[in-house]
Amino acid sequence: MEIGLIGLGKMGGNMAERLMQHGHKVYGCDPSPEAQERVRKVGVETAGSTAELVGKLQQTPKVVWAMVKSGDVTEKVLLETAALLKPGDILIDGGNSRFSDSQRRYGMMKEKQISFLDAGTSGGIWGLTEGYCMMVGGDAEAFKAVEPILRALAPEGGLLHAGPAGAGHYVKMVHNGIEYALMQSYAEGFEILKASPYPNLDLHAICDLWMHGSVVRSWLLDLAKDAFAKDPNLDNIVGYVEDSGEGRWTVQESIEHAVPAPVIMLSLCLRFRSRQTDSFSMKVLAALRNEFGGHAVRKAPGRPAV
Repeated sequence: MEIGLIGLGKMGGNMAERLMQHGHKVYGCDPSPEAQERVRKVGVETAGSTAELVGKLQQTPKVVWAMVKSGDVTEKVLLETAALLKPGDILIDGGNSRFSDSQRRYGMMKEKQISFLDAGTSGGIWGLTEGYCMMVGGDAEAFKAVEPILRALAPEGGLLHAGPAGAGHYVKMVHNGIEYALMQSYAEGFEILKASPYPNLDLHAICDLWMHGSVVRSWLLDLAKDAFAKDPNLDNIVGYVEDSGEGRWTVQESIEHAVPAPVIMLSLCLRFRSRQTDSFSMKVLAALRNEFGGHAVRKAPGRPAV
């Protein structure tokens, strides 16, 4: 099949290469000359604009996949692309969009008689070799039309038509919420090991050990092993953790439906905490302990003692 891929970054570029490996014809578009050059080396034909990209597609229906940052960028790309497509063509959003946005965009495209699919995509930078777990929402007919492309991207058993518009991104949203909690649990466990009375525990070796028969073995643990192999004490990493937004949306959904999700919620809050070099709330706690119990407080550098 032919496909136009907008966004050739870490995910999109690897997806383009994987599709080429499976015999599909890929046309790519990205503002980065480096990204374009990289995919040209594996046979992807690049375009300088969305209009040029859509113009290169000859198969009917035309299929365009947006793999760009969620939010305003995705909205701009999808609207720009839709204006170039004809009734019956298929537009796919493979980024981390909020499911409600995907529902809205489905309605907008329906008015133009363009089929819209929301494709939750998991696999990160390893997707090129391992395949991508694909969670797809939208009409069954559109899903069927692009199924050869989806199956090329996914490993065996890694593709699901999750349901109507928004379902793919909803499943991916909860997937990422779970991911937050799993990562936080591993992080806390390794910090306890680091603080243990047994000096110089080999965290890399512990990861490797747990990957053999342990009930906590996982791909995330395997990745932790790789990280400790490169930097045993993580000396070269700052403990500042961003969030993609999907953890927030998962927590919001838990509140909306009165489903308790304390572990996911706390893992999200701890990401917020990681970005504070000197938390004001912690200052308030220290001040209160000093006021009611006379407990010592550490003074900020350069400030006179009270």
